[in-house]
Amino acid sequence: MTAQPKIVPEVPQILVVEDDSDLRKILRAILMREGYSVLTAGDGEEGLEVVEAHHPDLILLDVMMPKMDGRELCRRLKANVRTSQIPIIMLTAMSETNDRIGGLDLGANDYVTKPYEQRELLMRVRNLLDWGRLQRDANPLTGLPGNKGIEQQLRLRLENGGDFVFMYLDVDHFKPFNDFYSYQKGDQIIRLLAFLLRQAVDDLGAPTDFVGHVGGDDFVVITQPDRAQQVGDWIIQRFDEQVPELYNEVDRERGYIETKNRQGLVQRYPIMTLTIAAVSTANQGASHVAEISDIAAELKRFGKSQNRSVLVWDRRADG
Repeated sequence: MTAQPKIVPEVPQILVVEDDSDLRKILRAILMREGYSVLTAGDGEEGLEVVEAHHPDLILLDVMMPKMDGRELCRRLKANVRTSQIPIIMLTAMSETNDRIGGLDLGANDYVTKPYEQRELLMRVRNLLDWGRLQRDANPLTGLPGNKGIEQQLRLRLENGGDFVFMYLDVDHFKPFNDFYSYQKGDQIIRLLAFLLRQAVDDLGAPTDFVGHVGGDDFVVITQPDRAQQVGDWIIQRFDEQVPELYNEVDRERGYIETKNRQGLVQRYPIMTLTIAAVSTANQGASHVAEISDIAAELKRFGKSQNRSVLVWDRRADG
């Protein structure tokens, strides 16, 4: 039997840019004890070279340094599209509000005032690394977390054991609309749906609700069992009200567009509708991400056969 390769967890890489060699060594030791890979630089110019060579996951950046200070390095990094998304924590001995605001205005994500409280520093590092992962995974069109963020949310909720509802949303007849009206109009549909999902969970959901963008016209909402029906109904109602306005008057009034299919034959495609497949862990006790995804895919196939916007529930009971 061929041995399966081991999956090695990705170790976050942190760059410490600090001109005080003793502080640099202390920070390096603290971070390495937490399991991080650590790079160091003694001034802004060296820091810039290290960033360009290694593209770290996070930068701890001292403000006052020779050659190039932390403010200038931060400004350059945030102005470069290749490095603008790297989270930066400014390290400063200054406690005045104006100095802190100055660093944040340049694009720094957080700051820590010397002398450092170790637990606070590590908490801020963990929070920004999590934020950075979500940013890298975010869909560029909607800004919503992508597949990694969605899977992470599912795993955490399954591990914590509380009941939730996983809702998979898919726009019906999106591709013909996209091909017929243009990709720009298609992007409008995607942004509209993302807006509706955010609004639904903000107005009707719980503070812990989650919205993700799988890609294209596929989205995910994770909400509470007692709120899911209301959230889903609201999304469908608003979608059905607003989407027809993106068609021209002729197509809107007759209820379809006419365009050639791949075989070159003229075919009619109805006004777009929305299928929502809802899987509740309270109903069937799903215990694995893949199991939830499989059930949602089955529900989605049924929902898309209904020729209208629909919220389809998995009604199977556990056992």
